This record gives sequence, C-alpha cells and structure tokens, in this order.
Amino acid sequence: MTEHDSQEVEYRIARLRERLAGDDVAELGVRIELRGDAVLLTGALPTAGRREGILRLAREELAGLVVRTDLTTPSADAPDHVERVP
Repeated sequence: MTEHDSQEVEYRIARLRERLAGDDVAELGVRIELRGDAVLLTGALPTAGRREGILRLAREELAGLVVRTDLTTPSADAPDHVERVP
C-alpha cells in the first residue's frame, strides 16, 4: 500500500468513525484500526441488529477494502449447561 493509498484509507476510516458517532447511530464503542492491508473493527455491541447496522455502514464507507470484524453481542440467554468448578 502506498502512502497515498494509506491516506485515503485513513480518511475513509475517519468518515466511518464520524458516522458511527453521529446522532443516527451514536455508537462510540467500536474501534476501527488499519492493520496492514485490512481494516479491523472490534468492540461489544448491545444487539445483533446494531451489529448488522454497523457492518452495513462499514461496507458503504470501506467498499473495496478488506474488512475484518470482531464485533460481539452479549447473550442474555440462560446458560444451557451446568458450570463445573474444580
């Protein structure tokens, strides 16, 4: 990746950050980093719907780039097994 390409990617990442921080989404818990030739999104989100919305925005802003995600959503379901403590 050339310096020009890297600057363009950083600009696109900054636009995505602005969109995530905006009134429509207001999601400040997502980290967006350039890692080599890929953009990495990490964070914990309240719902799967919110995760899908953020992925949609990322696809729009970062089209044509390799995007990797580690966006988790907590589960409010009851445990499905007994935890054994030694």
